[in-house]
Amino acid sequence: MSQNLYDIPLTSIDGDAQTLQRFKGKVLLVVNVASKCGLTPQYEGLEKLYEHKRAQGLEVLGFPSNDFLGQEPGTEAEIKSFCSLNYDVKFPLFSKLTVVGENKHPLYRALTQAVPEATGEGPMRAKLKGYGIEANPKPEVQWNFEKFLIGRDGRVAARFTPDVAPDDPRILQAIDTELAKQA
Repeated sequence: MSQNLYDIPLTSIDGDAQTLQRFKGKVLLVVNVASKCGLTPQYEGLEKLYEHKRAQGLEVLGFPSNDFLGQEPGTEAEIKSFCSLNYDVKFPLFSKLTVVGENKHPLYRALTQAVPEATGEGPMRAKLKGYGIEANPKPEVQWNFEKFLIGRDGRVAARFTPDVAPDDPRILQAIDTELAKQA
């Protein structure tokens, strides 16, 4: 990994400069989110996961992105309000960033380089193709709600396609495996 994930500059949904440093020693599930996507109801599952596993050391981190058919057009304030009102989201949200292409945020550059292949590969690509959308080539993020699991040691432990739901046994097992490890 070219850059320590904890050192990459980020901005909270409220506009505060941050890094992942404050989450060091925790297990992180990093998700690129969107408010107007067919997968948007995953917010509910992500919040449940956060509530059930937070005490054990899991943090779910939402990164809004407008990279896929303009499905996150809102301002940070609108996104925060939408998440709160519709899904009672309490997990940390960050400001909108780019997760694909030449202007890809350094966090997503590091994540996709660390784990180029996603678990659950196949069904989402076929579904997108059915809508006439060509999915991004690997290792790019395929669509909204792709998930990266970062272990307590700061290494990317796993990656899941957008259609692998937050309550999928594959994600739950990977999270539990990482939570069982010491920092």
